[in-house]
Amino acid sequence: MGYELIITEKPNAALKIAQSIAEGKPLKKNNKGVPYYEITRGSKDIVVGCAVGHLYTVTEKEKKKGWTYPVFDLEWGESGEAKKESAYTKKYLATLKKLAKEATEFTVATDYDIEGEVIGLNVMRYACKQKDANRMKFSTLTKPDLIEAYEKKMNHLDWGQAIAGETRHFLDWMYGINLSRALTLSIKHSKGMHKILSSGRVQGPALKIIVDKEKEIEGFKPEPYWELVLNGSVKNGTLTALHTENPFWNKEKATTILDKTKPEKIGKVKNVTKSEFRQAPPTPFDLTTLQTESYRTHGISPSDTLNMAQTLYLDGAISYPRTSSQQLPPAIGFKKIIQEISKQEKYVTECGMLLKKSGLNPNNGAKTDPAHPAIYPTGIMPTVKGREQMVYDLIVRRFLATFGDPAVRETVKIDIDVKNEIFVAKGTTTKEKGWHELYGNYAKQKEEELPRTVIGEEVTIIEISMLDKETQPPKRYTPASIIKELEKKELGTKATRSNIIDNLYQRGYLTDKAIKATNLGIKTVETLEKYCPEILDEELTRNFEIEMDQIRENKKKEEDVLSEAKAVLTKTLTHFKANEKMIGESLFEATRETDRKMAHVGKCPICDGSLMLKRGKYGSFIACDKYPKCSITFKLPGNALFKPSESICEKCNHPMITIIQRGKRPREVCINPECSSKEISDLTMRKEAAQVESGKLEKPCPTCGTGKLVLRKSIYGSFYGCSNYPKCKYIQKVEGNVEKKQ
Repeated sequence: MGYELIITEKPNAALKIAQSIAEGKPLKKNNKGVPYYEITRGSKDIVVGCAVGHLYTVTEKEKKKGWTYPVFDLEWGESGEAKKESAYTKKYLATLKKLAKEATEFTVATDYDIEGEVIGLNVMRYACKQKDANRMKFSTLTKPDLIEAYEKKMNHLDWGQAIAGETRHFLDWMYGINLSRALTLSIKHSKGMHKILSSGRVQGPALKIIVDKEKEIEGFKPEPYWELVLNGSVKNGTLTALHTENPFWNKEKATTILDKTKPEKIGKVKNVTKSEFRQAPPTPFDLTTLQTESYRTHGISPSDTLNMAQTLYLDGAISYPRTSSQQLPPAIGFKKIIQEISKQEKYVTECGMLLKKSGLNPNNGAKTDPAHPAIYPTGIMPTVKGREQMVYDLIVRRFLATFGDPAVRETVKIDIDVKNEIFVAKGTTTKEKGWHELYGNYAKQKEEELPRTVIGEEVTIIEISMLDKETQPPKRYTPASIIKELEKKELGTKATRSNIIDNLYQRGYLTDKAIKATNLGIKTVETLEKYCPEILDEELTRNFEIEMDQIRENKKKEEDVLSEAKAVLTKTLTHFKANEKMIGESLFEATRETDRKMAHVGKCPICDGSLMLKRGKYGSFIACDKYPKCSITFKLPGNALFKPSESICEKCNHPMITIIQRGKRPREVCINPECSSKEISDLTMRKEAAQVESGKLEKPCPTCGTGKLVLRKSIYGSFYGCSNYPKCKYIQKVEGNVEKKQ
């Protein structure tokens, strides 16, 4: 007897859907470790299975020996076969193929966006051998929303969204593979050096934006200017006032006014004005504003914020985060959500304030999204902790704040007359907090309260001074502000922009939090501008984005857009090949210099050499560049990325290194495993470790039974490991907590 097969994007979503639409308890089954659920609803048997993101990826139809370009002959292939890092997806695809064999009805319940539609489309046509399927649409993984999505499912895929998504994948693959191969081969053919360089449809224009900013900063010439400042006091306090003509671009004029006013001991209040203004509540979060606000308030990078929001979504705590909308529709049930949030202790007061209001109307923004509303909390308490909890708190408070009353702020302006020269003191304070109370610490405003004074009151002058100042160069982009800039220029998508910037960092084009283009990044843009500027053309990239929207709206065909892209790329790559030697020579020196700079850890503690990050057969390590004369090395664990930090350890004067691990904040540690900062703090544990190290105490390995624990040291500190390593990889903290067991 057949059943309906529902296919979700992730295992968590499969469980949520099964629990929500089942009449009774879902029966959990698994195939080779892959979970799926058998449920009934009414008289219908249903099986809920899951993917793990993209089970199919774009590949070359016929792989040729060695790299060549241009390449346009492409197809969808199984991710597990095409990429080593995606091998884990094989068992998920095999499970869906098995479940599809006896299914008589198919429903796609992946995320309702372009990527989710492509995942569903490929699973249907390749794994399930179906031409179409039902489609569930939902913005939260809550039971009411999932039941409604199931009962109101469409009887077909969202074909406009699916084909637009497929076109984007093909475009990005064609641009990424061809441009990256061209850049990499240019150095190899001209200098024999193998160094992977990359570019792409959006990556090239994005890099140019940052390099242009870098050049603007480098070319900036500061201009001097002067400010006159009065420090004084009145009956009710002190104040600071600035001359009304500030800034002065003519020092002689500023000096003349200073000479005129500096001897004076008394000034008079000439005028006092007060003006109130209403500060509207913030608009609901779309993905970009969530990423920028998360970076502003918590210092969390845009890519990490997106990952954490995705975790919260799968936990059922928030709505779908990949949205461009800044609008909350009444249909989501404002009052009900706030009532549910009020059950969480930390929001009781704020929810109570809103539930007393006669009506709940959010301050919706202008941006919309046809697929999803703005990001909002569902009212379900999340199970996450740490930084995910910080992002959740920001989302909850933003949601509540959108329903708040405007804040009322007052600006007081005091004009002070000194020998007919006017100095102005300004201060702004909050009179009515309004939505500030709901947004909590995220709404901190600068409060500058001036002393009460009246017209004609004397001001005792403490000092009038002239400040020498210079104009400042433009600020560098941050990981958050560059995302905003890409959105403004309509480059990339809400879901891909943070990954594009991460890729530029990983390829050595960018460095630092205040984003700085490396010499390689600058040289790459300069070289391409000279020999092949089409690669950096943001107008062309933007045009393709518009065309993909037209595909979604059924106004343009996939094959027409891809044919146009092939023609543009063919012309671009022909131009590139004609200049390949010059491009390669230009990039060669910049590549070597950037590689060396990014690998430099610090001074060698033994000789006059430099410690360098290196990679060998067994992973990353640090060694002196004077090898073999100096053989000092420092081992690095294999579960993280490492970057030089330019800091020196205060305890032992060894260089520090930045460790980057998925899901954790980057942290600096001393590279010296013998550093006193890594000494075991617990005296009892320290004595035990000394006995183990000397051989006086033997501790059997709890995993293999034949080995014994030995004391080892790493940049993290001391730990116990099995003497049978690498056959047995048991690891234990000195304090006794199991870290890893294989």
